[in-house]
Amino acid sequence: MPLFQYDSYTRRGKRVKGTIDAVSAVAAKEILKGQGLMPVSIVHIGVEKKKSWYLMLFERKVDVKIKIIFTKQLSVLLRSGVPLLEALELLIEQFEKRFKRILIDVRDGVKGGESFASQLNKYPRVFSNVYVQLVKAGEATGKLHSILERLIGYLEKEEKTRRRVRKAMAYPIFMITFSLVVVIALLTFLVPRVTEMFVKMGRELPGPTRFLKNISDFVLNNYVILYVILAAVVAAFSYWRATKSGRYKLDEIFLKLPLISYFSRTKAVVQFSKTLGLLLESGVNLSEALEIVCNIVENQVLVKKLREAKTKIIKEGKLAMYLKETGIFPNIAIYMIRTGEESGNLDQMLLTVGNDYDVQLADITDSLVSKIGPVMTIIVGIIIVFIVISVLLPFIEFELPF
Repeated sequence: MPLFQYDSYTRRGKRVKGTIDAVSAVAAKEILKGQGLMPVSIVHIGVEKKKSWYLMLFERKVDVKIKIIFTKQLSVLLRSGVPLLEALELLIEQFEKRFKRILIDVRDGVKGGESFASQLNKYPRVFSNVYVQLVKAGEATGKLHSILERLIGYLEKEEKTRRRVRKAMAYPIFMITFSLVVVIALLTFLVPRVTEMFVKMGRELPGPTRFLKNISDFVLNNYVILYVILAAVVAAFSYWRATKSGRYKLDEIFLKLPLISYFSRTKAVVQFSKTLGLLLESGVNLSEALEIVCNIVENQVLVKKLREAKTKIIKEGKLAMYLKETGIFPNIAIYMIRTGEESGNLDQMLLTVGNDYDVQLADITDSLVSKIGPVMTIIVGIIIVFIVISVLLPFIEFELPF
């Protein structure tokens, strides 16, 4: 049934807003009256309409935790023998706001004879390609509950990784922001006032103080131009990075940089191995699984080489050989994948490779981030100490050799 948003009043004059699931607006009105409410307006919001790009920028995303809870509950209901349509009916009441509207639309589509996967595919910003394709495989094999259980593990690992990265980067980001605020405040407020005072007194400023004064004057006199240039550079880079050629070139550069190359390569190995392994384990054929992986893996260098070799991989059945030609996969990973091909356990070996390198990536990331904090503290301290000393130098009566 469609979803309606209502605005109403109680008999005591209290305003009540909310949503209600009903066959029609008239039926919704009758239900509200039965609840002792006097509806003022009832608006149909059952199906999400296509939004403009600028509205989508500010649209709040559906939290991964909500999708995990939904997937868990749906899996339990299906395993208990509850039909899909009835399970969706039961789950609609467990959620609210946007996700509830999505589930109502999905439920209505399934009731109308559409497949569950095709309805989820209408919301690519909520349900990823992997999610949709696995559900599609589950519907085709009649093992939707089993595949949903695999999806739960996949989503939980992704969320765990996301939380770890956010937590690890919180302190460095705070330090960078704090240092920028302090430096800008010193350059725009303290330095101009102190230097102006000594210039009026006719005293010659020490070298470091003059250097700082020149920077301060440049920033204050050209801050509008600097802001425009910075905004233009950021916008141009963002646009270039969003293009196909830009993404490919950037990934190509990352694969050549000393430290970043390790993270770029390892992340590509993890994304490819875990996703392809999960798809194959769930019954998706190799051809379709490779196409899905190409749409998910972020490294465009790997994607390009996979697309070029896709036909040969399917015909010859030699995935490891063509992965080696990419120059991205480590030798040990190639060996393990080749072993999986020869033993007929390619899906399990891919998952093993993905999990092993995911652990390695997490350990090295945590180690580096733990060192970033002290390094950032030292750098910020040096900058602030230099500014403070440069400001205090004119107050020192004796002359320093600068």
